[in-house]
Amino acid sequence: MKDSIRQRLDRSLDRTEEVGRLLADPDTAGNSREFRELSMEYARLEPLTARYRQYLALERELAAARELSRDADAELGALGAEEARRLEAALAADEAELRELLVPKDPHDERNLFLEIRAGTGGDEAAIFAGDLLRMYTRYAERRGWGVELVSQNPGEHGGYREVICRVVGRGAYSWLRFEAGTHRVQRVPATEAQGRIHTSACTVAVLPEQAEVDEITINPAELRVDTFRSSGAGGQHVNKTDSAIRVTHLPTGIVVECQDERSQHKNRARAMALLAARLLAAETEKRSAAEAAARKSQVGSGDRSERIRTYNFPQGRVTDHRVNVTLYRLADVMDGDLDDLIVPLRLEHQAALLAEEA
Repeated sequence: MKDSIRQRLDRSLDRTEEVGRLLADPDTAGNSREFRELSMEYARLEPLTARYRQYLALERELAAARELSRDADAELGALGAEEARRLEAALAADEAELRELLVPKDPHDERNLFLEIRAGTGGDEAAIFAGDLLRMYTRYAERRGWGVELVSQNPGEHGGYREVICRVVGRGAYSWLRFEAGTHRVQRVPATEAQGRIHTSACTVAVLPEQAEVDEITINPAELRVDTFRSSGAGGQHVNKTDSAIRVTHLPTGIVVECQDERSQHKNRARAMALLAARLLAAETEKRSAAEAAARKSQVGSGDRSERIRTYNFPQGRVTDHRVNVTLYRLADVMDGDLDDLIVPLRLEHQAALLAEEA
């Protein structure tokens, strides 16, 4: 463990013990505001310090096991060496968890999110790939026990979507999927390609955290234009025969959102307003910080093939994430929602960067 991390953990441990003593002081108990604030601080620190105490206990056990491994008795030495290997693995796992607990929390991490997928360069093949990405994220959400709700869709002429927006519902969804934002490039032979030539296409993915309450950002009803229209569908007995789909235009910014998935106009309106709030808050954040504006721009990109965070190469069965230089030769599993081997390295790199900033 790095000295800088150990020092931070030692300070947290000292502060937890100090707060515990203050909470036990009758004078503190008599001051309800101070008692409440200290109780909240203790509740925040205790999971970290409890894990750190466990880590220190394992370190002591490891030192004893290593000492035993040097025993003159061969049987005892082998027993000590085996125990040392077990404890080293346990310490590594605990250290990884401690590092994660030390990372400053993003207030959006536990929230639901809106996932927006748009076809970029590549025409029909890009739209088909947008549909493949939607399925990939839907399967990933299922693996994690999250729900996926379709908000709006603009189907492609030959399958897939020119644009599709869905809401992902689940604890921690944003903290896991936030790194999927950017341009996704696909290399494969399209079904419509008669000569078997490999084409390169691209889709953009944007990830917006859902706001806990629409009230977090003020939306003036007078600045909205709300249009109703008939939802698109495949026809048949389930086709929507009423104007239940909603399109909301925020006149000052020109932001337009649609929701057509629900049969109830009221539900579509509520969903559209939630999406509008998320986009307005993102736009407001960009105004306040030039750095965040640049990050937002890089998240969406232009949809050009050269701007990519990840490449899906179907002929080679390979997927490469260019940000962390991870390449996997099991593309079929990835497209079926097995994304952790791509997302976990991105989370670890993000945590390392935040820890470095805090040091």
